Order: sequence, then C-alpha cells, then structure tokens
Amino acid sequence: MIPAVKDLQAAFQARGYVTGDALATALRLVVGLGKPLLLEGPAGVGKTEAAKTLADVLGTRLIRLQCYEGLDAQSALYEWNYARQLLHLRAAELRGEAASDDLYGETFLMPRPLLQAIREPRSAVLLIDEIDRADDAFEAFLLELLAEWQITVPELGTLAAVSRPHVILTSNRSRELSDALRRRCLYHWTEYPSRAQELQIVLSRLPGINETLARQVTDAVHALRALPLGKTPGVAETLDWAAALVSLHADHLDAESLHATLGAVLKLREDQLLAAPTLQGVAAQAQARG
Repeated sequence: MIPAVKDLQAAFQARGYVTGDALATALRLVVGLGKPLLLEGPAGVGKTEAAKTLADVLGTRLIRLQCYEGLDAQSALYEWNYARQLLHLRAAELRGEAASDDLYGETFLMPRPLLQAIREPRSAVLLIDEIDRADDAFEAFLLELLAEWQITVPELGTLAAVSRPHVILTSNRSRELSDALRRRCLYHWTEYPSRAQELQIVLSRLPGINETLARQVTDAVHALRALPLGKTPGVAETLDWAAALVSLHADHLDAESLHATLGAVLKLREDQLLAAPTLQGVAAQAQARG
C-alpha cells in the first residue's frame, strides 16, 4: 500500500529525518507513479539519506550505485566471475572432462547494482548517487535503461525487470545534466534545513542531548553557513559535532569545547581560520545566555 504524504512524513520523522511537504510529496510520487526522482542540491543536505530512509519506511532493499568519473555501463550492470570460471575449467581438466559450455551462465554471473535492482522480486529503492560525477555516455545509457527496464547480456539474452525499482538520483550539480534525463524524472531541489528543522533533526537523532546544547550547535552551524567557506558543513557535520560534544559530557557550547571539537564541523584549515571570529562570537553569546 502506498503511504499518504502525511504518513510518509511521520514515518520519516520517526527515523530522525525531518522532511517538508514538497519532498514528502515527491517521494510519494516516486512510489505512486513509478517515475525516477532527481534530488539536486548542495552536498550534505540529506539527499542520499532520503533514499535510505525511504527504503527503510517501505521495508524494502536499498541498492546503491555510487557514480564516479569513468563509470561505464558494464561496471554498473554485471561482471563475470573470472576466478570461479578458471577454477571450473581447471577442475574439469583434472577430471579429464571437456570444458563446460556454461561458463557464461547464471552460475558465474555477478550482478552489479543496476542488474540487481531489476532482478529483485520486490521493488527495491535504487539510489543512483551523484549522477553528475558520471560522464555523458553513462548518462545516455541510463536513459535507455530507465525507459525500457531491461538489459541485454550477450551470452544470456535480454533480461527484463522482475519488478520496477523506485529510483532516486542525486546530484550536487558539479556539472549540468542533460535535458533528456531531467525530462524523465520528477525533480526536487534540496536546501539546507531551517534552524527549526535542523534542531528537530538533532533532537531526534541524539535523544539524550541537552536541548540548550542542541540549539547552540544548530545556531552555530547556521552562522557558519553564512560564511564563504570552502566546505560548507552539512547536516551530517551538525550531527557529528553535537555527538562529539555529548561524548565529552558538554551541556552547553563554550570556547573550550568549541575549540576541542571544531574538526567535527569544519574540515579545512582555511575554513577554521576564516570562521574563528564568528565562532568566538558564538561562544561568547552561548556563555552569556548560558
């Protein structure tokens, strides 16, 4: 049964993922319409986590294809277990038997993410992560797969989808994607969460955290995001920073704890130097309120 938008939001929130109406609706349509969803936005806003959470909510398998420069169709579809084929041949030789003609049968086929997704008996969530890192040739191949939901293995013939997966593609917009891909997908631009949403995320993911500390960390991260940083902290960094402070038994943010845990939120030395005046102000405000 396809969940209603409000039910989907509630299920996501129960798993520590706070989603707005627009994203929840887009995810609902992925399941209801069977169309791929392109989630675009800066790194660290929860695009990948949305796909993981959707799989958990639906109680189905998550299959992830991590894209990278030079990724080709073969690597994303399947490969042959050459080591096992060689052992099979040697065993046949030792037995004095002729080489088997089933070396390219199902026994030796190793499905990669795309083939795994279409062979799942129950619709999986197929996450095609950072599609903008792959090149135009792979993107063109992907268009054909998303249209036909079948692939051809020369030695086995055409393999059609057992069930159509729920497809989510993510992009950090490091390059522009083709119009053809965009036309085939639903689309949602994913922003950094608001202060209220991010505070809710921290409290959900770290149930033992002091609420004052959670609020101070959230405010500090939003102050940092206003700076021209080389690597803007995402939600994952907010959670890492809050968890680091909790592990040090901090109940509020002060200059000492901030300095000790800065590496959890800012990962470039240049960013740490640039942010120093802002963070000093954050620590002073926290201490004044605290």
